[in-house]
Amino acid sequence: MNLQEVEFDLLASVTGRSGVGRSAMVDPTLRKAKVGDLVAVRALNDSRSYGMLETPTGRLARIKKDSIICGVLGERRALKGIVGEVPETVAGGDQLSILNLGGVIGKRTGVHSSLGTVVDVEVLGAVCDKDGQGLDLAATALPKGHEMSVSAPIILVAGTCMNSGKTVAVAEIIREASLSGLNVAGVKLTGVACLRDTLEMQDNGAFATVSFLDFGLPSTVGRDDLEEVAIGAFNFVNSLSPDLIVAELGDGVMGGYSVEKLLSSSKVMAAVKKIVFCASDFVGVVGGIVVLEDFGLKPDIISGSVTDSQMGEASIRERFGLDAANARNDGARLFALASQFGKPGAAIC
Repeated sequence: MNLQEVEFDLLASVTGRSGVGRSAMVDPTLRKAKVGDLVAVRALNDSRSYGMLETPTGRLARIKKDSIICGVLGERRALKGIVGEVPETVAGGDQLSILNLGGVIGKRTGVHSSLGTVVDVEVLGAVCDKDGQGLDLAATALPKGHEMSVSAPIILVAGTCMNSGKTVAVAEIIREASLSGLNVAGVKLTGVACLRDTLEMQDNGAFATVSFLDFGLPSTVGRDDLEEVAIGAFNFVNSLSPDLIVAELGDGVMGGYSVEKLLSSSKVMAAVKKIVFCASDFVGVVGGIVVLEDFGLKPDIISGSVTDSQMGEASIRERFGLDAANARNDGARLFALASQFGKPGAAIC
């Protein structure tokens, strides 16, 4: 065993629950790699366009060439970002890339043309305990669930793709619900790990938040256990007695983050009272309706940039017979529509 103590310049936010400190033992010898393993890496370059790292406090730090970073092996399938996978093995000297702001690290297989330079890294080794046992996210993960407990009403926010307006809609619904006196919990169900979304939920009034990262997942790419993760997440926040839960499906209803596992879950979807669907144009609205129909679902409210104009809102109501509300311009109306449960006019209380 060839353990070396390494001091980190930066800890990625994805390592937060692991409890790793500013220094750790690192094993550079070849070992099998798996999703969730902590790794120590050295930055081979910096990047003006994609060179920031989110730390466990949520603060952003710039990655500089030769920075020593603790991150986590994981996968990403971003249509408008970086695509990467976990290599079969990992050893000191291997070259990988930082795949997202949260510090997920993997073998880069693609990158969107708008991003410019990606930060590549040299692997120093697997992060270990003093006995050489590799550290991973699973060791400190919250328990998954198999049966939904009695749940507070859930508003589910989904969309066509990343950057379709979901996070803004979630934030405004939470803000308006909190201002009305409700105890609101926020849940991030799919995507790639980053604290930014759950921190924004908290900044807008959520008294409790949880995401798939808390269940040991650096991303939800290719996960067959996502139903159990979602049930565990909802059971966790329901144990804190919220009045309302606002949940976000990261990425789009079509994509690489296993969203279909949740849309097809009768256990999870039975607790969802309203679906807010975000799109940038009318074709996106049509696509969302068609995809959700495949799962026996339908959107209740349309939001996103397609509603940035009054014409957009009016056209959605006329063409599709659906409610529409713009999160940026009228969050109060979006919340009012989203919180009408049961028979018409019955609002959450």
